[in-house]
Amino acid sequence: MPKVAVLPGDGIGQEIVPEAIRVLQAVLTDSSLRLEFKEYPVGGAAIDRAGRALPAETLAACQEADAVLLGAVGGPKWDTLPAPERPETAALLGLRKALGLYANIRPVRMLPALADASALKREVVQNTDLVVLRELTGGLYFGEKGRKQNPPAAYDLMIYTEEEVERIVRLAFETARLRRKKLCSVDKANVLETSRFWREVTLRVAAAYPEVELTHMYVDNAAMQLVRDPEQFDVLVTENMFGDILTDLASMLSGSIGMMASASLNGKKGLYEPAHGSAPDIAGKNLANPLATILSGALMLRYSFAREKEAQAIEQAVSKVLDAGYRTGDLAKPGDKVLGTKEMGDAVLAALNS
Repeated sequence: MPKVAVLPGDGIGQEIVPEAIRVLQAVLTDSSLRLEFKEYPVGGAAIDRAGRALPAETLAACQEADAVLLGAVGGPKWDTLPAPERPETAALLGLRKALGLYANIRPVRMLPALADASALKREVVQNTDLVVLRELTGGLYFGEKGRKQNPPAAYDLMIYTEEEVERIVRLAFETARLRRKKLCSVDKANVLETSRFWREVTLRVAAAYPEVELTHMYVDNAAMQLVRDPEQFDVLVTENMFGDILTDLASMLSGSIGMMASASLNGKKGLYEPAHGSAPDIAGKNLANPLATILSGALMLRYSFAREKEAQAIEQAVSKVLDAGYRTGDLAKPGDKVLGTKEMGDAVLAALNS
């Protein structure tokens, strides 16, 4: 039986992950696929329990599992720790590096029922349907860091190898080939040598995909264009830091970061998590939106277990719930039917069964 390592983590992670598991179990009721879910500590909860954000037992379980389902990590309680020991760094970066999760995939699609939930005008966002691929194990986040004296200074080194660029770009071309055959590579080649190198490698890879239209865009312009005209984009690919920023920006195109699912892949194994944080201010209050985590479960079925039918069933169930006017607080407008975390999970289950 395939194993899923479950890492609820901190804050609202403890509330949203169980809802995703309930939906996964329900959609697989009549399927030949059975998943074994086993929970392990990570993040601040693991620091409190085992003294470190990514215990050896948790890492070993993730390495042995067929997929990983993660909630969220971090919170003010652990912000006074040295930076390398904090949950966001020690747990998230540690997992990405140890598991070789080089590709983060975030679909951004505006569901018709949420077109008025975006901070942007309906006519701007209503046809948004794009995918952002972010390189996840290179760049500034993993480069050499340090401080200097006389005068005081700090530095972070950005390095990319040809292999690191080629594998994420190739996956982006493969993704675009299955969609609308448009790929935009985002860089800062007018300033950064790493970006010029990124563009050179991208152009070499492009020769194998003549059917895909390739364009290049500077990251500052890409940020503007995502807000001005997101409909122009199909697939975007970019390096680690640019991708971190652009994916959070893109989350608002879908109405709320509470709707943003993500998959981090190494070609064989995937880690699936919502794009939002641990939201300690609403933790334990049954207020969190579980839909991003539920949709991350759909990505798990698609990418790790090749269960497209079941993945689509979850996505369609979420759409039905939203079409019926049900919302969590982050999405609610006057007149909406506001549900708590568990009640939203119940609504998705009911939509699945219908």
